[in-house]
Amino acid sequence: MSQVSQPGFQASWFYSFWKFSRPHTIIGTSLSVLGLYLIAVAMSDGNYSLFPLLGAWIACVCGNIYIVGLNQLEDVAIDKINKPHLPLASGEFSRRTGNLIVAITGILALLLAWLQGPFLLGMVGISLAIGTAYSLPPIRLKRFPFWAAVCIFSVRGSVVNLGLFLHFNWVLSAGEQTRTAFLSIPSAVWLLTLFILVFTFAIAIFKDIPDMEGDLQYNIKTFTIQLGKQAVFNLALWVLTICYVGMIFVGVLRLAEVNSVFLVMTHLVALVLMWWRSRQVNLQEKSAVARFYQFIWKLFFLEYLIFPIACLLAGKFAVV
Repeated sequence: MSQVSQPGFQASWFYSFWKFSRPHTIIGTSLSVLGLYLIAVAMSDGNYSLFPLLGAWIACVCGNIYIVGLNQLEDVAIDKINKPHLPLASGEFSRRTGNLIVAITGILALLLAWLQGPFLLGMVGISLAIGTAYSLPPIRLKRFPFWAAVCIFSVRGSVVNLGLFLHFNWVLSAGEQTRTAFLSIPSAVWLLTLFILVFTFAIAIFKDIPDMEGDLQYNIKTFTIQLGKQAVFNLALWVLTICYVGMIFVGVLRLAEVNSVFLVMTHLVALVLMWWRSRQVNLQEKSAVARFYQFIWKLFFLEYLIFPIACLLAGKFAVV
């Protein structure tokens, strides 16, 4: 009997672990690592290896699990209302299991980053520090809407993008640019960083719309509670619109490091699709809001494919 039940138990445990890791954030982290690696390859002299990509990915995923896991450990009561499917809230994982996962992944993230280079260590260390301040008392910055948003978009926007590019640029150049790597960040990377920075702000304010009930009960002040669902929904839409219009404008100006035609067409399609989907959202239906929130994450994922491809195409199909 135990031999029959053991595989089922393992499958159940790994499924719970997958939910604990918050899959949409893991996908976002994975694509950001891949995207910045491809941009670094496009900007390099052609030297590349997949080992730095794999090593950075494992370190970043471990850091991601530490951050989202710590947040769940501190939000069990709130998640029982807002996200009852999560393993700690549903009882699939004990608090001891959650503590072990968070401790192990945090240590692994720092150790793996330390073994791979100073820029990756700095990026992972800063991300973990901000993630800890976001969730853990007595600081617990998630209680304050402004600082909660700053935590999210500073990590996803600037720390991850600049840190990963510096790391990959340093590795691909065999450490020769250690002292001058920061000065060698190309304008395309700054452009992507700005786009993701603003885009992540929209994610940060939108994510609280479906969680209004639990946040209100446990006195977590969010922009949704202060301004209302409709106002935050509209604000997020216009912030995302600014992101896409900005990218289209850059494409029209023909930045040398990206393929302009590809950049304009893809971002125009994404902008139209976003507004079309937004018209179908009923803010009084929690599941509809949650689906649109996941759609915004898909647009976030897509950017880490679109922009690196635009950089890679720039070298082969320069627009005259």
